Amino acid sequence: HTVGVFQFESVQMREYLRKLKPKSIDDLAAMNALYRPGPMDFIDDFIDRKYGRKPIEYLHESIVAILRSTYGIIVYQEQVMQLVHALAGFTLAQSDLMRRAMGKKKEDVMAQQREAFVSGAGERGIAAKVAREIFDMIVKFANYGFNKSHSVAYSLLAYQTAWLKANYTAEFMAALMSSEMGKTDKVSALIDECVKLGIAVLPPDVNESGVTFSVTEHGIRFGLAAIKNVGVGAVEAIV
Repeated sequence: HTVGVFQFESVQMREYLRKLKPKSIDDLAAMNALYRPGPMDFIDDFIDRKYGRKPIEYLHESIVAILRSTYGIIVYQEQVMQLVHALAGFTLAQSDLMRRAMGKKKEDVMAQQREAFVSGAGERGIAAKVAREIFDMIVKFANYGFNKSHSVAYSLLAYQTAWLKANYTAEFMAALMSSEMGKTDKVSALIDECVKLGIAVLPPDVNESGVTFSVTEHGIRFGLAAIKNVGVGAVEAIV
């Protein structure tokens, strides 16, 4: 029931949320980051690992702490930076330069970074073969990585809107329809959502309607300014 919930209202996203059954902000943040072109390929894998249907595998013990919260899958840009820092001794500034080079697919820079990574990892006792495998894994995910700070901020807002929808459903839907008043197709879709939620959307009433959609004891009353070609100034005068 996440129609109107920030970032989580598309049909496919709702399907993934049903599979994920999120229990925390961490879960929401991961889904937010994974639901992008590229990382979407890993959503089912992420969910299967979360519920133990697939094993969680790590290429080296030193990456467990960094990837534990995302079940061994690199989801965030910050994880890319942490991995390079922990495994090869790059400073965080160097790690960020490498992340950007990966995102822009700069082949010459990537070749240099690969050598530096394998060398740095070797100094920390990681075999060259394993270091190369980890580097290849990082490259594969870094092309698509989303930053966690952004994803968590989105997810907090999503959680707040979901909480309002769950606990103040009529008020939330009325506010949502009021914010979309100029878009007839959007208002129509939100009215359909109200019907699914068992909330009546009452027709405009010159004696009860306000400028925008409002909540009454019988349901949500249609806002007069949402009627096509009726101006806000005229409605304010009527009210």
